Amino acid sequence: MSRLSFDSPIFVAGHRGLVGSALVRSLEKHGYTNLQTRTHQELDLCNQQSVEDFFSGEKPEAVFLAAAKVGGIQANNTYPADFILNNLQIQTNVIDAAYRHGVKRLIFMGSSCIYPRDCSQPMREEYLFSGSLESTNRPYAVAKLAGVEMCWAYNRQYGTRYLAVLPTNTYGINDNYHPENSHVLPALIRKCHEAKLRGDAEMVVWGTGSPKREFIYSDDLAEACVFLLTSDNVMTELTRPEVLPAINIGCGEDLTIRELAGMVAKATGFTGKLVFDSSKPDGTPRKLLDVERVKNLGWKPEIPLYEGIKTAYQAYLKTL
Repeated sequence: MSRLSFDSPIFVAGHRGLVGSALVRSLEKHGYTNLQTRTHQELDLCNQQSVEDFFSGEKPEAVFLAAAKVGGIQANNTYPADFILNNLQIQTNVIDAAYRHGVKRLIFMGSSCIYPRDCSQPMREEYLFSGSLESTNRPYAVAKLAGVEMCWAYNRQYGTRYLAVLPTNTYGINDNYHPENSHVLPALIRKCHEAKLRGDAEMVVWGTGSPKREFIYSDDLAEACVFLLTSDNVMTELTRPEVLPAINIGCGEDLTIRELAGMVAKATGFTGKLVFDSSKPDGTPRKLLDVERVKNLGWKPEIPLYEGIKTAYQAYLKTL
């Protein structure tokens, strides 16, 4: 496997998104100077010929595949066909083009929601493919599972070094705050902020508040991804043909949605009452990742949840 140098061309797919923008910040911080980025208007990753033309012309040596169609429970329920089709198109086009144009190492951004719905906790990488998925995001999860399997298949057949990273719930700068299609933490930030501005006495939170979730700040996730991709020994070890090339990235601790909502209210300055609407879906009861594998490689997150929420809130205010 060829070594990466600081001027090696590295393609960051999805560089404007939550994870992609954090990857760019992390790579630049570590001295990588030849980053290849394209907006959706410049390169439609769902278009096979466009992806082929890009790889043929730019010849990246490494790829971070952070582009995806993502969203919360409501978005997944509303657009299930879009979620499975677009994600299958993106990852199939990019992973195959990467192989055919000599990309030796690639990180595919998976998700903790691809584990079985009733998975044993904490969730270990070997539990993938072992049970039924959560119905509210099954099309997305099936697509992402296909990406993990595709990385493994290419490693076995072609000797590539393609690794699927499975992050827990990620938040931070450039998050999606859409009122209907966002994930739980940015949705709470927006709702608390707007309720505070209106002077509301209470704010409604979807579900019972009892599900437990784990969170990681986007810059911590990016640091983990850059650490994994740029370490020759690590990439070689994690992508051996006989090993499922998937690794969890998280903090190893979770909290209830009720606790999270209280933390967001405090960070945003909302002092009203939190009301939980049990008629709305809760989703998976618990999703805690086993992160021993990445910890044993020498990486751990640095940003505490409350500090990250405060930073994310300040970034959100700048978008208004």
